[in-house]
Amino acid sequence: MGPLDALWHLLNFLLPAAGVAALAAAAAKLLWRRELKPVPWFRLARDAALANLAVLLAGLVLTRHDGRIVTYGAMVLVCALVLWWRGFGPGRR
Repeated sequence: MGPLDALWHLLNFLLPAAGVAALAAAAAKLLWRRELKPVPWFRLARDAALANLAVLLAGLVLTRHDGRIVTYGAMVLVCALVLWWRGFGPGRR
């Protein structure tokens, strides 16, 4: 595998974490406009993406495969939990 192939593999591994975080943060900001007005979209998306990346790495280590549906399900749940924590919970500040 060449360096360009390795880069594509890495980007394709990271894309679900970033994509789900960006879409979920945008949807949360759209659905709860008034409640989330003081919370910046970038902070919601950044924290959710970092949590999603941790879940993807944990899923890769535990299942020894990338792209397992259980990993993606856990990623969605953790993303929702982080968005709640940053948007409505104690981590809002």
